[in-house]
Amino acid sequence: MSQVFGNEVPGRHVQPLHREAARYLVILSSGENSVARLLLDSKVQVAEFDASTAETASMTAGLTATKGATGSEWDLALAGHSADEREEAAVYKLDI
Repeated sequence: MSQVFGNEVPGRHVQPLHREAARYLVILSSGENSVARLLLDSKVQVAEFDASTAETASMTAGLTATKGATGSEWDLALAGHSADEREEAAVYKLDI
């Protein structure tokens, strides 16, 4: 006979709500290093990491960047960066 015979069955798994997918990848030169920021469609930042990683290369493969993130819609997300850094930023629109 099994050692677990008669034990209670585990409860149903409750799937939590997921965060929406990131729509923008912005690469900014910040001093000697480059930083990559993932943003939602509403321009809310969800992640920040070193832009020299392999993940950045795989996310941008086959995509064309637009230069500059100087519009007012980027003000909140890129508030810590200078106007020059924002002007030189590479913005990738991510497709799902």
